[in-house]
Amino acid sequence: MEGNLNLVGYGLSAIGGAIGVGLVFAAYINGVARQPEAQRVLQPIAFLGLALTEALAILGLVFAFVL
Repeated sequence: MEGNLNLVGYGLSAIGGAIGVGLVFAAYINGVARQPEAQRVLQPIAFLGLALTEALAILGLVFAFVL
């Protein structure tokens, strides 16, 4: 891939990351709504999911510029 096609690939990875973050927090909100006492257990898992999903989006940005 050359030129602007790299940025198209990054755009697709950014959309995937946004969808992933939405799914993570939708599951978190659903879990806390069902069991409010489980918030302390679910919150670190939700933030870990956020971090991993965003790390993949940042990796897509890096690969867009490297390749």
